[in-house]
Amino acid sequence: MRKAPEMPELNTGSSADIAFLLLIFFLVTTTFDTDKGIIRMLPPIVEKQEKSESKVKERNVFVVLVNAKDQLLVEGELMDIRQLREKTKEFLLNPEDLPSLPEKEEKDIPYFGKVRVGKGVISLQNDRGTSYGKYLEVQNELTAAGNEIKDQIAMQKFNKHFDDLSEDQQNAIKQYVPVMISEAEPKNIGADKGRK
Repeated sequence: MRKAPEMPELNTGSSADIAFLLLIFFLVTTTFDTDKGIIRMLPPIVEKQEKSESKVKERNVFVVLVNAKDQLLVEGELMDIRQLREKTKEFLLNPEDLPSLPEKEEKDIPYFGKVRVGKGVISLQNDRGTSYGKYLEVQNELTAAGNEIKDQIAMQKFNKHFDDLSEDQQNAIKQYVPVMISEAEPKNIGADKGRK
């Protein structure tokens, strides 16, 4: 009787090494989606401070509300999203120093010298039922207003776009026109509270 020829065994010792190398290759070459979000710089942690309640005057607060129906209420009036950017710029700049817009204080700022700077704060409040798309749309308009102002001042003062300035110049413009956006915890602030 004839024996069937034996098949030589495959050397599988290096298979684990090859699999490991392939795993590392894919980990190194694969790109992962990065988290997207709204970039905000939080204020630094304040060391123990006296309980001085710094109340902001009503004229210094630009109130922006978004209700559950995604309606925009700015300073108590319904507004179209397309008007928000210009209204925000007007509030932040207050070029005519109107009593209905933020008051100004004198500051000594590098590159600008002694200038009058607005004390305006943008207060953004949204309803729990506000769609995320509308929330982002409002955020984008508020941020764009601040960016346009900074770019405009950069062109006037340095004849460059804001992004092309040195860090010191950018910081000077940020002091000249501070864009402070205060966001409150979402609440049920209006229309159609039962929206899902």
